[in-house]
Amino acid sequence: MSQDSRTRAADEGKPGKPGKPGKPCVLAVSKLMPLYMGPLAERYELLERLHETDPAAFAAAAPRIRAVAASGESRLPAELVGRLPALEIVAVMGVGYDGIDVAACKARGAVVTHTPDVLNDDVADLALGLMLSAARQLPAADRYVRAGEWAAKGAMPLARKMSGARCGIVGMGRIGKAIATRAQAFGMSIAYTARSAKADVPYRYVASAEALAAESDFLVLITPGGAGTKHMIDARVLRALGQKGILVNVARGSVVDEDALIEALEQGIIGGAGLDVFANEPNVPERLRALPHVVLVPHIGSATTSTRQAMADLALANLGAHFAGQPLKTPVPECR
Repeated sequence: MSQDSRTRAADEGKPGKPGKPGKPCVLAVSKLMPLYMGPLAERYELLERLHETDPAAFAAAAPRIRAVAASGESRLPAELVGRLPALEIVAVMGVGYDGIDVAACKARGAVVTHTPDVLNDDVADLALGLMLSAARQLPAADRYVRAGEWAAKGAMPLARKMSGARCGIVGMGRIGKAIATRAQAFGMSIAYTARSAKADVPYRYVASAEALAAESDFLVLITPGGAGTKHMIDARVLRALGQKGILVNVARGSVVDEDALIEALEQGIIGGAGLDVFANEPNVPERLRALPHVVLVPHIGSATTSTRQAMADLALANLGAHFAGQPLKTPVPECR
């Protein structure tokens, strides 16, 4: 393919420019939900993980792949972007996109979109559910009843109260604000840390995660993933959280030093945890699974039918807008 041809292929379908006739070719870079895959297959020429299943066929098709469809857990490294000369848009069905090399996409002339806002309520709801479950040990209590231990041993050990406790939130974006609103309904005091103080929130800003942990009963993580936040929650932060503190992570597994977390839980340095995300999903260390005072769920923050449908609809709307030459609905901040 000549340089002129590559330039034309990259330009066709950009916002403000008409798309070429026929169905644009879209690469599903990872396994996607049927809610997203079904409409993709109807509207586009869809290649499902062809780069993984048939490298030779992928090499032949790569010059005409104009879009990548991804989930929030998908990976699109610079190496793969470099093999897609006609790439114009990456449509992520998810709010997180730390697996996408946005800089490489921009260098290729492609825009990256995601699906913020539509999942705020579900993730915030789950954060509160994990807080309450970890504090009152609800999964352990369920197991206690099912195993017949209530009748055999009597009452369980006392748990801890959540209402009126101190809630520290790491990250005060849309979901962080939704978590704070819900925590206030439990009479909790709210403080937060972020890259900078937010003028539009009434909560107290604390300069670091360690300082915030030292004055929190519950430390809730909802900061973006990526290199800038990797292992932000380390052994020092966990020590600051203390023996009665509970860590809740609905952000990314990479935000927490998982080895340090396991040691802190095993040694009683912190009181418990509620985790929706892990360092190497779906593989959760056996040492973590063995701990009775930890609540573990399989990355279900946005996993309700209505929200996943809204996410799929928004991802599809971004693709549709792009190929119709219309403004994109929700480009990632780096592409605005």
